[in-house]
Amino acid sequence: MSPHHGGAGWAVLDAVAVLVLAAGAAGYAAALWWSRHRSPWPHGRTVLWFAGLGCAGAALLGPLARAAHGSFPAHMVVHLLLGMVAPLLFVLAAPVTLVLRALPVAGARTLTRFLRTPPVRVVTHPVVAGTLDAGGLWLLYTTGLYAAMHTSALVHAAVHAHVLLAGYLFTAAVAGVDPDPHRGSFRLRAAVLVGFLTVHSVLAKRLYGDPPSGVGAADAELGAQLMYYGGDAVHVALLVVFFARWYAAGRPRARPAAARASPVSPPSRSRPGTPARRRAPRAGPG
Repeated sequence: MSPHHGGAGWAVLDAVAVLVLAAGAAGYAAALWWSRHRSPWPHGRTVLWFAGLGCAGAALLGPLARAAHGSFPAHMVVHLLLGMVAPLLFVLAAPVTLVLRALPVAGARTLTRFLRTPPVRVVTHPVVAGTLDAGGLWLLYTTGLYAAMHTSALVHAAVHAHVLLAGYLFTAAVAGVDPDPHRGSFRLRAAVLVGFLTVHSVLAKRLYGDPPSGVGAADAELGAQLMYYGGDAVHVALLVVFFARWYAAGRPRARPAAARASPVSPPSRSRPGTPARRRAPRAGPG
């Protein structure tokens, strides 16, 4: 496949990617600053957020992104970084929780009301999010969309935006750490997760023998193997997060130390309305 990556449209696309990544870094840093008066924010979440930005940046800019225009294996590495690894890191960084901490009370209430609106409720439902993610991949590799994304900067941008956003929505829907007023049951999320893993594996096996138009057999085999085994590695990490969340949700909460140290005294046996009897004074000596 001959890439068309030298026009003005592609330069604009690269500039937009830089701006989006910079906005993501600046936004998270600003939220950290505005919430500094609250309890300490876990450093690990900050590291995860910027690691996710690094994965997205490697997929959108630089030598790997350029190679992906003519190499199906390189494209598949981009798919893994942008659609699976970066979304998992972003979800574990808990950006919604951080924004809620940084906003004033009125702003936090507005954001909470937005998260409860019907459109958000629909797209964050595990079944819908899983369908958007898996369905988008199936459409990309079984139609002419794969070839079109390498000849049109606009289609390329739309495909990458969908891959990243759908990956984030799916990961957040099944194993999110942010507050979600519409989160499905663990049984439903487990079923969706298993279904997505199955569809992803089936698609990788199909690409091994039936790649998109213009992809050679050797590239198809290597790209399909990257999708299959690389996807499995990310899926294992996602399963670990999912079951850790399941365990944490089912674990009984510990009683506060003060409650354990000061048990409630037994209630008086006197009938309601009856004054308590005074204890008789102890007789003195003699």
